[in-house]
Amino acid sequence: MFAHCDVNAFYASCQTAFRPDLKGRPVVVLSNNDGCVIARSAEAKPFVKMGEPYFKQKAAFLRHGVVAFSSNYELYADMSSRVMATLEELTPRCEIYSIDEAFCDVSGVRHCRDLTDFGREIRATVLQRTHLTLGVGIAQTKTLAKLAKPRGEAVAAADGRGSGLVLPAAAAKADGAAAGERGLGHRAADRQKA
Repeated sequence: MFAHCDVNAFYASCQTAFRPDLKGRPVVVLSNNDGCVIARSAEAKPFVKMGEPYFKQKAAFLRHGVVAFSSNYELYADMSSRVMATLEELTPRCEIYSIDEAFCDVSGVRHCRDLTDFGREIRATVLQRTHLTLGVGIAQTKTLAKLAKPRGEAVAAADGRGSGLVLPAAAAKADGAAAGERGLGHRAADRQKA
């Protein structure tokens, strides 16, 4: 069993972790030399496109109260180190996948405790130590763990071994559960159906 741990809106979240006054406000992070948007908070996503040139959006940012930050890669590396150290402390084996995500082997954990509770504990511990929110999806393969949806609308699908697996509801409605079990994206699954 694997837990896929992914920090939500990592660059933007790192910036706001030290600025509680920005909670609930739209925040973006800009590329080197402030050229374009490379990260957005959830509040900014409805009206700020990824990769949008900053100079074209200055007026819209002012209108919507968007707070823009220049990239701070030293901060992101430090926060990533804190998150990964926490994950490595909580799980037997941890494979760092990118600056803000990791796959943790939780095979031995499932014999000792409920994996859903363990996922919640991971999220709570990372939040307490770093002020960053983390999504955790747990499944039998890394691909399925990445697809698992830890919050919101979801359905349970049998994984073939009798245990429950949480998959995004949209994928299950579109027969995506079967495609997800084969490790296919929706486009490849559509081609296989034809």
